Amino acid sequence: MTTAYINRIATAVPPHDVHGAFIDLAMAFLPEGTERSLFRRMVRMSQIEHRYSVLEPVAGENGAWSDTEGLYVPGNFPPTTRRMEVFERFAPRLARCALNKLAVSEEERRAVTHVIVTSCTGLYAPGLDFDIVEHLGLSRSVERTMIGFMGCYAAINALKSAHHIIRSEPESRVLILNLELCTLHMQETPNLEQLLSFLLFADGCAASLVSARPQGLAIDSFFALQIPKSSGLITWRIRELGFDMHLSGQVPGELRRALEEVGSEITRGNDPASIDLWAVHPGGRTILDAVEKGLELKPEALADSRLILAQFGNMSSATVMFVLQQMMRRAQPGEQGCAMSFGPGVAAETMLFHAA
Repeated sequence: MTTAYINRIATAVPPHDVHGAFIDLAMAFLPEGTERSLFRRMVRMSQIEHRYSVLEPVAGENGAWSDTEGLYVPGNFPPTTRRMEVFERFAPRLARCALNKLAVSEEERRAVTHVIVTSCTGLYAPGLDFDIVEHLGLSRSVERTMIGFMGCYAAINALKSAHHIIRSEPESRVLILNLELCTLHMQETPNLEQLLSFLLFADGCAASLVSARPQGLAIDSFFALQIPKSSGLITWRIRELGFDMHLSGQVPGELRRALEEVGSEITRGNDPASIDLWAVHPGGRTILDAVEKGLELKPEALADSRLILAQFGNMSSATVMFVLQQMMRRAQPGEQGCAMSFGPGVAAETMLFHAA
């Protein structure tokens, strides 16, 4: 049976590092006292150093943070319509940046048969799939698929779709784009748990090529896990003032328990410690800690995931591709790997692979 390979990955983030500016803005939403102190402590423990946004921070009155788009004005945060206008303007720019880095040759452009796009932070039509076709000059008959609103694990589902396409049509060439502008959905709130979830998220984009050409990372199999009675722990809903995220503090504990029970199923009966490469979606420090403990991994097993978390934060569906790109730079032929992402459900999407 034909094997699908992730031939290469390119990534891009916007130019504006907003991590410090966000912390200043969030602090202004919290009353003086215990909650501010706890927020400062969680900032230190987050292990995040940088997060990037299409929004450029500027100093406002009294040292308060603002942005050049005028999106986040205290007391007047924008409606969903305004946020989607910003998405429609900036998403294609970030997509083009990642696609240019992917360096798709003229021959490869002629060979691309399918385009798959994942995003849960914005939408418009005609959308990013058409922008990709236009930017690269792809065939007007290319097949386009949009995977929307699946959250952080959507990239694994995109790879799963590409895997099925290649196995059924071995001559196919699949171009995948994972693009998220998470910073467009911040809320003005004094709710500490919600502000801590905003502390994680950032903007980013990944582009990849998948084909039957034996180069890069070979896709071996997939495994999906839905944790029972957890559907309310991660939710993502469209509301009047943007997309509303709920991320419960119970998620790491539930995830750890689930992985303790089914870890061997994810690795097809093999000891998780036998996996050489762990590309775990860095949904946050506590998520990575839960995976490490649930699968009884050595601390160094998640070094790449922790590095991406520190440098970029959580970019939803694009993030696991950043980790896989990091691994592709050093993976040795034959090394076995497992990619894993989490999202609403609560569900985990996993993929076994090996270095070609």
